[in-house]
Amino acid sequence: MATVVALLRGVNVGGRKVSMAELRETIESLGHHDVRTYIQSGNVLFSAKGRVAPSSLERALEERFRMKIDVMIRSPRDLVQTAERNPFPDADTSKLHVGFLARAPRSDVVKAIDASQFLPEEFAVVGSELYLHLPNGMARTRLPDFVLRRLKIRATIRNWNTLTKLVELSNG
Repeated sequence: MATVVALLRGVNVGGRKVSMAELRETIESLGHHDVRTYIQSGNVLFSAKGRVAPSSLERALEERFRMKIDVMIRSPRDLVQTAERNPFPDADTSKLHVGFLARAPRSDVVKAIDASQFLPEEFAVVGSELYLHLPNGMARTRLPDFVLRRLKIRATIRNWNTLTKLVELSNG
């Protein structure tokens, strides 16, 4: 059995309430085991016998909660690599966030994004992760929305502390 980390987008924000107990039950109903959640923002760790497609979880979640919830899947190894590939190694980690993308964007699309108007905020894309260095915090930034609109790829964002905790939980 392999450990799987499912990252749900837009859970328990803006009136999109999802009970963590019901979320665990839903994942278990698909035949997965050792289902755990971390905080209330849609981080689910579980054991699966084979490859898990995000679409299978999305369908089950839509049926259960009557709302469309995007799901990004990562392995414990993926999460470790995400932490290791941090393009902002000297940044205060309390100002770092990672957007987990549904797929890797084309490099020409990434290169065409001019985010200079947002400085000192900055972004980098490595594989299927969007790294965000937000020195002024996440609360009022417009950079993530700006970049994601240009990438045209579904994503969910986590702060660096959540990433490191998910690395610990999925590898422990």
